[in-house]
Amino acid sequence: METVTQRLRNIGIVAHIDAGKTTTTERILFFTGMIHKIGEVHDGQAVMDFMKQEQERGITISSAAITTKWREHQVNIIDTPGHIDFTLEVERSLRVLDGIVMVFCAVGGVEPQSETVWHQADRYKVPRIAFINKMDRPGADFFHTIEMMNEMLGANAVPFQLPVMNDLELEGIIDLVTMKVITYDSLLRVVSEIPEEYRAQSEKMRENLITRLADFDETLMEKYLNEEEITVEEIVPAARRAVMGICITPVFCGSAFKNKGIQLLLDAVVDYLPSPVDRGIVSGHDVNNPEITVSRKPSEKRPYSALAFKIINDAFVGQQTFIRVYSGTLKAGSYIYNSSKDKRERVGRIMRIHADRREEVAELKAGDIGALIGMKYTTTGDTLCDEDNPILLENIHYPETVLDLRVEPASKNDREKLSHALSKLKLEDPSFNAHFDDETEETVISGMGELHLEVIVDRLKSEHKVDVVVGEPAVAFRETINREVNHEYRYKKQTGGKGQFAHIIYRLEPNHGRGLEFVDLVKGGNIPREYIPAVEKGFRLTAGKGLLAGFPMVDLKFVLVDGGYHEVDSSEMAFRICTEQALRVVIHKAAPRLLEPLMKLEINTPDEYIGDIIGDVNRRRGKIGNMRRHRKGSQKLSGTVPLMEMFGYASTLRTLSSGRANFSMEFLEYAPLPKDLAEKIIHDKNEAKKMAS
Repeated sequence: METVTQRLRNIGIVAHIDAGKTTTTERILFFTGMIHKIGEVHDGQAVMDFMKQEQERGITISSAAITTKWREHQVNIIDTPGHIDFTLEVERSLRVLDGIVMVFCAVGGVEPQSETVWHQADRYKVPRIAFINKMDRPGADFFHTIEMMNEMLGANAVPFQLPVMNDLELEGIIDLVTMKVITYDSLLRVVSEIPEEYRAQSEKMRENLITRLADFDETLMEKYLNEEEITVEEIVPAARRAVMGICITPVFCGSAFKNKGIQLLLDAVVDYLPSPVDRGIVSGHDVNNPEITVSRKPSEKRPYSALAFKIINDAFVGQQTFIRVYSGTLKAGSYIYNSSKDKRERVGRIMRIHADRREEVAELKAGDIGALIGMKYTTTGDTLCDEDNPILLENIHYPETVLDLRVEPASKNDREKLSHALSKLKLEDPSFNAHFDDETEETVISGMGELHLEVIVDRLKSEHKVDVVVGEPAVAFRETINREVNHEYRYKKQTGGKGQFAHIIYRLEPNHGRGLEFVDLVKGGNIPREYIPAVEKGFRLTAGKGLLAGFPMVDLKFVLVDGGYHEVDSSEMAFRICTEQALRVVIHKAAPRLLEPLMKLEINTPDEYIGDIIGDVNRRRGKIGNMRRHRKGSQKLSGTVPLMEMFGYASTLRTLSSGRANFSMEFLEYAPLPKDLAEKIIHDKNEAKKMAS
């Protein structure tokens, strides 16, 4: 017997910017009866783009969730951004989804953000189907897009449909599973037999579909080899199993803007993408011992577990915490345990979200996605569970910030208001950061790119009513060390009353790719246990402020080896100050160096501009490492380039290519800055400190 959870689909609509994700989602809502008037992205009327900043720019910024129904199945949809600056929105959505619809533009094919999203989905092992959109556009090429998917993504893409084209018009769609053609009379679907001129190609492509499925299904293979007829009832479950095993990517086509192919895509979501039951057991680990694995079956009868994946501050209902329920049942008014924070939380109300509208419900069950009202301690990535049966689920991967921006309230009276607004924005968006620079007495916000910070500033002004003065964007440099160093430091201060004493013996080590790490090796009580956290706090605070030029330190390990204390004069504060001073006096011996963000760069350009573009990238200290055919007469250039050299690049590229080339950047890694540039940045930073003081 099929359960409610088996009739549930948690899916994401993901793609490169401008491939038509939001338009596709709007048509899905229309054909499932959720909306009765179709909104368009270009006129700011799309239901899923309900933020003011989204409507003004015509792009998706924040992932929006909505619940609808199709063929007696509940479908929870998350429409995600396509711009690289908002990649965290895609990351945290993929963490909680069971399947995705990858939307490709039939003209652009596989574009830079398509690759990024695809690899993010690989990380979380999310099954996917593909929808080639914009088949009515000049230059649309269904088969070339599939070729790009296989070549660039390793997608094992298999056409499940064929487009029927009449010049530039998508006249109909051939369903290779049922071997019928679907044409459109206004919004109505008309199903008929395949025209004779398409019969041979359709039969050939259906045989290709079956042979590809037979590679993963012994029953189909046996029937195919025996030349027996294979029915729809045999193809669908075999394809479903292949999709769930991420063995193939079924490919569908249409034109969302022209309302073509959407119902067939919805059928594919129900037929081929997994339910929470199909995705199976979710694993986490024991709260007290990360080595012990704990699992939860997606059943309403198992202990409750869920992951908080997004927070929104709403002017009407307050903070909404979006969660994905993995097991059990959560009821409004009940108490739950936040195992990430070791806190109890009371669930005030439970909402099922319809983009910017809400429906209050009494409970959420295994597999559901919804929002909780009333959470005090829960932030993105936290696990919520049954206190008697705790579990800690895998957290969400957060990308590094690469760009800083100095902001100041227009009025000094608004300083506290600005701080409060930034705290709320940080809670909503973990890829955004903010801190107060004590030396320059300025607030610095950090983000994923210029558009990301532009939207943050816009939200400060429009949502939080804080008028701010904005400086110029600056690269977010980092500091690290190149050499291991051992050191001993004694902090002793005697005043009129009680003195201060702390003694530490420690080692600093490079810790490439692992961030900041603190290791305690003290034995025999030479430093009492209650003072160890103070040493770690001193290390993290000092490293966070930087020791070379005031930039946060990364990839640094602090190993506390031994030390000593005084029964009267030692305190937590003494050990914290001791650690801070110890780091400052020894850092020059550890070969400190500055790091800069290195970006992965992709440029699509007509052939005739390649030489000029590569020359310009080289002048920017960049390297083009790969060239491959993008479309006829154009190439995709891939390489790396320092972010600090890329300000104003969009206008330069337009000039070099007569406006015909486009580019995309995303953070790759932090890399050492050349010595001469590092010395200049350190000098400028020190001069700025002198002026501020």
